[in-house]
Amino acid sequence: MAARALVFDIWQDIVRFSVTYILLLFVVMSAFSVIYYSHINRQTTSDLEVLLTLQDELDIEWRNLLIEQSSLAEHSAIESKAKRLLDMKRPDRDSEVIVSLQ
Repeated sequence: MAARALVFDIWQDIVRFSVTYILLLFVVMSAFSVIYYSHINRQTTSDLEVLLTLQDELDIEWRNLLIEQSSLAEHSAIESKAKRLLDMKRPDRDSEVIVSLQ
């Protein structure tokens, strides 16, 4: 009988303070959502920092490749490499051959 009265008293307490319990539940849910979204925000910020660092590295590499391409494409660089590595020279007027297509 005492157990039944205890259960009844607990039920009446829950009904009487139901608004308080609902508000407590909302406060706890709000706290967990703040924790979750703070974690997601930090993780996203960390990923953004990694991607920005990678972007900077790729941008530096791209600029270096453009400089290398422009230096290799210069006519004087190509001509000096042809002379130095392949022992090439400009043809003389006597050694030129003109081919005509018919």
